[in-house]
Amino acid sequence: MKALVYLGPGKKALQDCPTPEIAASTDAIVRLTKTTICGTDLHILKGDVPTCTPGRILGHEGVGVIDSVGSGVTAFKVGDRVLISCITACGKCEYCRKQMYSHCTTGGWILGNKIDGTQAEFVRIPHADTSLYPIPEGADEEALVMLSDILPTGFECGVLNGKVAPGNTVAIVGAGPIGLASLLTAQFFAPAEIIMVDLDDNRLEVAKRFGATATVNSTDGKAAEAVMALTGGRGVDTAIEAVGIPATFELCEQIIAPGGVIANVGVHGVKVDLHLENLWDRNITITTRLVDTASTPMLLNIVKSNKFDAKQLITHRFKLDTILDAYETFGHAADTHALKVIIEA
Repeated sequence: MKALVYLGPGKKALQDCPTPEIAASTDAIVRLTKTTICGTDLHILKGDVPTCTPGRILGHEGVGVIDSVGSGVTAFKVGDRVLISCITACGKCEYCRKQMYSHCTTGGWILGNKIDGTQAEFVRIPHADTSLYPIPEGADEEALVMLSDILPTGFECGVLNGKVAPGNTVAIVGAGPIGLASLLTAQFFAPAEIIMVDLDDNRLEVAKRFGATATVNSTDGKAAEAVMALTGGRGVDTAIEAVGIPATFELCEQIIAPGGVIANVGVHGVKVDLHLENLWDRNITITTRLVDTASTPMLLNIVKSNKFDAKQLITHRFKLDTILDAYETFGHAADTHALKVIIEA
């Protein structure tokens, strides 16, 4: 089969790889119909994720059709259309019982990280009964790809961890796909203001269309002053860090109001300074999280009801044979205006 393989920092290739086979009774083999690229894949390619070693097939998002199942799989059969969760969960361990599926002792974020992933024609899904979701008849597969990772990530790590509440003021630092997913799902809780901060005017325009009440271009290095001016000098109740670099986390530290929450979503590959000399007396909370996808059933219902347009995050479409072009497009989003790309297997 064809698959996109990580060959070490800065290196990747579309290669012929062995088609995966059932390795445990609870496995399913899924034939991919659509997948995508995540910002985390770019972090892997930068060398920020040491658990992903050269030779790994990348990707942890997608939809497809069950090709075969192990003898222990009871919820799915060959031919079923399924949504693949980016998080693999056994459903039985101590962490799964706490709904911390990202820390499952035999799963978690392993697809495209510790085991071969979804940027391929086929993928093996461990713990299939609790790591796949049935796709309802008539559902838009492209929209559902957004539920593999970015929508639950933005919602759980940003909105829920950030304790977004009615009437609050929220700043989202980073208007990439995850930041925009946080913007869309924050509106479930009717905050009074949502301020988007980014370097890219195009993405800030998208954020306005998606519901941001104000935008700040941080190119001039004065984003903190701009956010403080927008909030009358008070700061924001929730600051969502959706980039994963020191400068954006430190910006969140600068704009958080007393009693506020900094919700980190970004994948950080280098150390970040925590300025306790400024924050020790401000009653703030800092949260970290890897998405658990515990919210996926709820988000799936919202998307099915047509009350939420997940497809608006998609800007480009490619075939698997041209996935290297897809990476080039996604990796140069400032020039290509890319948000999420769909790759048809």
